[in-house]
Amino acid sequence: MLACNSLSLPSHGISIPRNFFMGRRRLLCSISAPSSDSSTDDTSSLRVLVLRTLRNCAKDFNGKVREKSTLVMSRRMLLTSSLMYLCYHDSTYLSAQALGDSSVTVEDVTPPVFPSGALFSTEERIVQLFEKNTYSVVNIFDVTLRPQLNVTGVVEIPEGNGSGVVWDKQGHIVTNYHVIGNALSRNPSPGQVVARVSILASEGLQKDFEGKLIGADRAKDLAVLKVEAPEELLRATKVGQSSTVRVGQQCLAIGNPFGFDHTLTVGVISGLNRDISSQTGVTIGGGIQTDAAINPGNSGGPLLDSKGTLIGINTAIFTQTGTSAGVGFAIPSSTVLKIVPQLIQLGKVVRAGLNVDIAPDVVANQLNVRNGALVLLVPGNSLAAKVGLLPTTRGFAGNIVLGDIIIAVDNKPVKSKAELYKVLDDYSVGDKVLLKIKRGSETLELPIKLEEKSS
Repeated sequence: MLACNSLSLPSHGISIPRNFFMGRRRLLCSISAPSSDSSTDDTSSLRVLVLRTLRNCAKDFNGKVREKSTLVMSRRMLLTSSLMYLCYHDSTYLSAQALGDSSVTVEDVTPPVFPSGALFSTEERIVQLFEKNTYSVVNIFDVTLRPQLNVTGVVEIPEGNGSGVVWDKQGHIVTNYHVIGNALSRNPSPGQVVARVSILASEGLQKDFEGKLIGADRAKDLAVLKVEAPEELLRATKVGQSSTVRVGQQCLAIGNPFGFDHTLTVGVISGLNRDISSQTGVTIGGGIQTDAAINPGNSGGPLLDSKGTLIGINTAIFTQTGTSAGVGFAIPSSTVLKIVPQLIQLGKVVRAGLNVDIAPDVVANQLNVRNGALVLLVPGNSLAAKVGLLPTTRGFAGNIVLGDIIIAVDNKPVKSKAELYKVLDDYSVGDKVLLKIKRGSETLELPIKLEEKSS
């Protein structure tokens, strides 16, 4: 029972048996949840009396607290003070009661439902494009094979997800390098399972297949997988020409953002020839910018034009929150067409280059080279050495003698190392180019045949 200096139980006409005892638990229950049963009238009456008495106790208790600077409370006193606080600052919430209106019928309050009617021509076209191309989009889960205790063999552990497109009837799937980046970081061999690929069947079911690695190119953030799936499931996408894309034309993005499979977003082409900062840490030139919502999970999915042809592979977004901010980027189909066939055939990408070492921009700036690509080293057996390209050396006094500075390739200006690689990316091994170089105070032109770029 609760005790208080000012506690007294005056007679209120309530008959309490002599052996009546109410413990703390019963007191709490009676205060917080009063019963409406007639058999508990005594308890309810007692509750009213206790509430009134506790209010008086609370006033006395507050006075005692003000008189003493230090209060030592036992467990029973703590319980008592809590009850007094609840009673003193009582706040009773009554449950709402639904009154209803018996004078009306369900039919009277049900509004008429109008048929939606036919879609507008633009809506119908977008719907048809989605229904036709959604089967070419797959869901990709990056997996790693990791041994687990008490289990024989290995288990499949999902690590991430993204999108991909069906490339051909042979089961090749194109996606981003960073979509399966966790598995690729373990240096898997060609033919090894690195992902689980979910393909949408005509009946609307997702069917899972093992995605085996064919090849990957980190520089362009592209990768090719292969699945052993029936031909009727493999509906290859139609590849278009990104070179004819114009700013302002409509585009569609299909993917699996946040795991919501086969999601469509519509927008326009916002810009061309953008430098994309990929999640792999490299810069990809010639990117397509769009305001179609691209979110995590859209990576590797297709960017389609208004005819339903592939004009890019969605790869990145510019955002400070991790979600779409209206600025998305896609790798142009012209780049995809150049990279994917090589990955399928060779498992790697063969790039044309000069096979010389170019100074990083920071080093070039320290040497007062503000425009062009400074040549640092020229291997003795390279074609560049045979045509007379000069490296950077040290003089007899220890001073640095600058090598040749490449300022143009076939009259295409080169302002930095990155721009040189970007220009050479448009050429193939064996192509002949004309280098415009700066050697001291002279400007020279050197014809050279491009070699396979060493890794």
